[in-house]
Amino acid sequence: MSELKLPSIDYAALAPILIMLGAALVGILVEAFVPRRLRNAVQLGLALVAMLAAIVMVILNADARLITIGGAVAIDGPTLFLQGAILVLAVMALLLVGERTVDRGGAFVAHAAVTAESAEDRRQADGVGGATEVYPLISFAIAGMLIFVAANDLLTMFIALEVFSLPLYLLCALARRRRLLSQEAALKYFMLGAYASAFFLFGVALIYGFTSGIPGRGAGVDFATVHAAVTESSSSPVLLFAGMALLAIGLLFKAAAAPFHVWTPDVYQGAPTPVTGFMAACTKVAAFGALLRVFHVAFAGASWDFTPVLGAIAVLTMLVGAVLAVTQTDIKRLLAYSSIANAGYLLVGVLAPSREGLSGTMFYLAAYGFSVLAAFAVVTLVRDADGEATHLSRWAGLGRRSPFFAAIFTFILLAFAGIPLTSGFTSKFAVFGPALEANQAWLVIAGVLTSMVLAFPYLRVVVMMWLSEPGESTPTVTVPGALTSAALVIGVVATLALGVVPGPLLDLTTGAAEFVR
Repeated sequence: MSELKLPSIDYAALAPILIMLGAALVGILVEAFVPRRLRNAVQLGLALVAMLAAIVMVILNADARLITIGGAVAIDGPTLFLQGAILVLAVMALLLVGERTVDRGGAFVAHAAVTAESAEDRRQADGVGGATEVYPLISFAIAGMLIFVAANDLLTMFIALEVFSLPLYLLCALARRRRLLSQEAALKYFMLGAYASAFFLFGVALIYGFTSGIPGRGAGVDFATVHAAVTESSSSPVLLFAGMALLAIGLLFKAAAAPFHVWTPDVYQGAPTPVTGFMAACTKVAAFGALLRVFHVAFAGASWDFTPVLGAIAVLTMLVGAVLAVTQTDIKRLLAYSSIANAGYLLVGVLAPSREGLSGTMFYLAAYGFSVLAAFAVVTLVRDADGEATHLSRWAGLGRRSPFFAAIFTFILLAFAGIPLTSGFTSKFAVFGPALEANQAWLVIAGVLTSMVLAFPYLRVVVMMWLSEPGESTPTVTVPGALTSAALVIGVVATLALGVVPGPLLDLTTGAAEFVR
């Protein structure tokens, strides 16, 4: 009888994941035992310290190149860079969340101000207490994302998908006191996310069946086994193509790529704005990190087969995002369709089968994350008596009433439009260049044309803010607190720096652009 051999585990390499899981569990205990008046400060401090500690461990693991837990998790350059990006962007999102949980009129607490009927509701509306369960939920979501980008087999990837998806469904519903729209958004996200997860799991089953047809090899869903099966290609290609298609549906849903994007505008609009920013930045990094690993490692031998299909999806995503952004009248829905279009541009980088394509995609993810969080930080500040003023007509004349913040938002919109000397221009160049070298000129042409279309809604907002007279309904921009100010400064400085001096980050992504197999 053979002796059971336990898999070796490198705890130092897994430290960022373990830290965030530990912080989430401790956060649950804080909710149960810490008095309400102290809970927000304790939870915010705990989550922030955990994220900073996890960032430190990512830096200390910079040279790690290994596969651990029996082949389930891969720690390599892309894993460490994407984990670092998720954590840094999550710190920015946490600053926005912390501000809104204690600020009157904020995205979490202030919903009680609109419908407060009891003394307790009014007390919470004034900033005493709040929805502090947001912190452990965010910690669980981040832990799932860190596992997602490091997963080296499909079952681990599925578990990570559920670990970070379930908290997001709950986070989207935290604005329930202000409007039913938040509950509707959460329900839509949950229902469609459940279908996407089911597709992903069915795809895992088909890929397992595909690998079982390889003579002399055991069946499995780890990426090494899948890659060997695809390379030998002696099994049924029907199972391979069907499995890849179902896996792609699950991943493209999280990436907000067309035609799996339909949840995005409603969820972005209905969710609390700091949560929307968190999803727009961190979830996109996690989704594309998984896409890169699946298609560059597991299915690399089938690139000739999936590139045309994913290319068509990329073009469709760019078109849907750019064209429908033109028709939007709500700033959060506009940013949602902008996110969809950016998913199309990122797919162009995914389809460039080179180290430069991988490097450019990782650079794009980080740069876009900083910009979109800065954009949502400004959105949280434009408020009236009823809360955030997100209808575009309310932003008319904002440049004359609050020129400083209108100028910041103008700069961010110009970055989204890809104007030179901003991170948006550098990002597009970073993914379009490798695509041209890989003979994917049709994708680059589609990207350039849709970028021109997408510039129109951005410039329309700029014109409304600066060339329209402020009316009685034009809201004021609230003075940001220290946490929101810090997040806004980080986002704006990064957007400018990555446009003017992108070299250091590009060098970092180039050095990290190699998967361990």
